[in-house]
Amino acid sequence: MSRVQLALRVPDLDASIAFYSKLFHTEPAKLRDGYANFAIAEPPLKLVLIQDEAGQDTRMDHLGIEVASSEDVHAATTRLADEGMDTTVENDTTCCYALQDKVWVHGPGREPWEVYVVKAEADTLAKQPRSTCCAGSSDAAEIEVSSGCC
Repeated sequence: MSRVQLALRVPDLDASIAFYSKLFHTEPAKLRDGYANFAIAEPPLKLVLIQDEAGQDTRMDHLGIEVASSEDVHAATTRLADEGMDTTVENDTTCCYALQDKVWVHGPGREPWEVYVVKAEADTLAKQPRSTCCAGSSDAAEIEVSSGCC
């Protein structure tokens, strides 16, 4: 099964969890400090909420496509590279409380897209060095790689 992922940076995580729980009529699948995600069946969507600074507007962090296996990630990597896209591969990376394999590309407006598989749960929101995985806007501006997170 594949589903689209939308990751948002939100100024009030609790209010956002309450809003999206009502909107999609479901509770978060994962709650951690400063982080929540929803595995929504209909429409098929992984919604990720990442705590940002209070007083900021909600903004898009990155987009993604969650796939079923590492083989699916590798197939996407090959397909995207064959299409002439600049890809960045991150295997066995800990990001957004999960161990993942992923490949990143940027759209024409520099919007980061990931194709990823969750291989196992993790205890931290940690990110790989030189990745924008779960990075704040100031962190992301300093990094010149085609990646995002979660």
